[in-house]
Amino acid sequence: MTAGKRSFQAEVSKLLHIVANSLYSEREVFLRELISNAADACDKLRYLALTQAELVEGDPEYKVRISVDTGAKTLTIADNGIGMNEAELDENLGTIASSGTGAFVEALSGDEKKDVGLIGQFGVGFYSAFMVAEKVEVLTRKAGDKAAWTWTSDGLGEYTVVSAKKAGRGTIITMHLKDDAAEFLEESRLRTIVKTYSDHIGIPIVFASGADEQALNEASALWTRQKSEITDEQYTEFYRHVSHSFDDPWLTTHWRAEGRFEYNALLFLPSNRPFDLFHPDRKHRVKLYVKRIFITDDCEGLVPEYLRFLKGVIDCEDLPLNVSRELLQKNPMLTAISSAVTKRILTELSRKAEKDADAYAAFWENFGAVLKEGLYGAPNEHKETLLDLVRVKSTNREGLVSLKQYVETMKEGQEHIYYITGENEEAVRNSPHLEGFMAKGIEVLLLSDPIDDFWIPSLFEGYEDHQFQSVTRGSAALDKVEDAKTEGGPKKGKKRDTKTKTKDITPLIASIKLTLGDKVKDVKESARLTDSACCLVADDGDLDINLERILRQHQQVAEAPTRVLEINPSHPLIKVLAKRIKGGKTGQEIEDAAFLLLDQARIIDGEPVTDPKAFAQRMSKVMESGLVG
Repeated sequence: MTAGKRSFQAEVSKLLHIVANSLYSEREVFLRELISNAADACDKLRYLALTQAELVEGDPEYKVRISVDTGAKTLTIADNGIGMNEAELDENLGTIASSGTGAFVEALSGDEKKDVGLIGQFGVGFYSAFMVAEKVEVLTRKAGDKAAWTWTSDGLGEYTVVSAKKAGRGTIITMHLKDDAAEFLEESRLRTIVKTYSDHIGIPIVFASGADEQALNEASALWTRQKSEITDEQYTEFYRHVSHSFDDPWLTTHWRAEGRFEYNALLFLPSNRPFDLFHPDRKHRVKLYVKRIFITDDCEGLVPEYLRFLKGVIDCEDLPLNVSRELLQKNPMLTAISSAVTKRILTELSRKAEKDADAYAAFWENFGAVLKEGLYGAPNEHKETLLDLVRVKSTNREGLVSLKQYVETMKEGQEHIYYITGENEEAVRNSPHLEGFMAKGIEVLLLSDPIDDFWIPSLFEGYEDHQFQSVTRGSAALDKVEDAKTEGGPKKGKKRDTKTKTKDITPLIASIKLTLGDKVKDVKESARLTDSACCLVADDGDLDINLERILRQHQQVAEAPTRVLEINPSHPLIKVLAKRIKGGKTGQEIEDAAFLLLDQARIIDGEPVTDPKAFAQRMSKVMESGLVG
């Protein structure tokens, strides 16, 4: 890698343009972001120094140092943390090293006022310096290296990296302030900002004036203090520090565990969904400390994957410091801590759901799909609690319903918990498979998250002795439930006309079956349709229709299996066709009708017709016959 002029990653250029030109109402947050990064650099070195003491030889006391030069209009933030080498400068300051970058850039609208809000959700870290600076210089030397480097940019698309000289390890960021940012040269202003945003940081932050240094923060780990000593504002700023987010925490929980093992935990649930929540590389944002020494923010097994939106700190007194992170992750004590922390978080969610249903509904909208991942796969000791936390839209209610509420309001004679899955809410609400259930007033859960097709089939024991049953599979078994009353209550579907006798459509079923051949698994009279002429149904032993579609999209199954075609004997079209068959009508017209019914059922299910040209020809023929006749 050669030193000299380089271009920012395209995403960084877009971000910098917005940051540099925005009228962000709280520009002082740049100082919080830079101090947070400096403290993280000190934390990382402190961990390495446990086994490589030579890295801090001659300078063992960590510190973040702030200084100003009013004549040159510069503000400097220095730390004696781990520092960076040339490659890390490019990686950390030339690109946005986050799996959520793509989603962030896609969300940018071009409207700077709206995009500033997105920046607040995404977090801008180092780049926030350009809110107040027209030029930024970064002088850095990695601990253990002899070489030092200077990174310089005006934030307009390019930056330079050149070799430099620096006496010790760490990073010095010098900001050449804009004319309208002179307030950040005032010691009193800087002191207020640090006290507001960074007082909780465990690394000393000092204001340096010549050889004189004055402490700006308390420099004690917030999570070790008594809850009674901590304000809501301090909790919020600590949340923003550990998460590098701009939103407020939706829920804060702070406790100390004592007994077989001891640890402090300060954990937060965010208000906003992170951009990278569903990215394959997404990890949790919980930092593991041992005796107030930062160990890692990527400890596999510290919290389960389905709580990866969790942010905060866990500080254990009993875990060993002198082992590798890999061995630490296999420590049985960590497994016990993980179980206890998970139980605590789920309990807090249960309380919130009970006390404030509306607030919990908003949380579920953001993170429900992730929580449901805990119901699928390996055995989970918290599965029952998770099931009680599930909230679902349904056919019978305006808002969300819990599984407990669903079971409590099941109709007499109803044995199963009925559900339907699909690509989105509109698709499942409009599915013809719901018609017979709505006519009976049977509530059906409407599920449109991809994980729904996996966690429900894995619940072999069901919920409170009731098995889950997809309305797109097998027989509907609706005859055991009485028809819905038409007066009062939620709006019901159209009642099914039972006047048409099975024998009246038996010849039509036989004709359709003969015409379609192996394109369908079977043709049956439907008990679930009231308005639609037909639908496709998965047989009892087959995959659910939407699950099969998902697996096919990911090439887990080769092709769509044949389905059962159900026809509605009370539909006018089916009655006409049955009458013509009974009257001896056969030939091309009936064959075309059979294929059109199959294609119609495919379209309703969101599937393409297998032969668009033949479909168009048949449709044209039918339309022509109707218009001419």
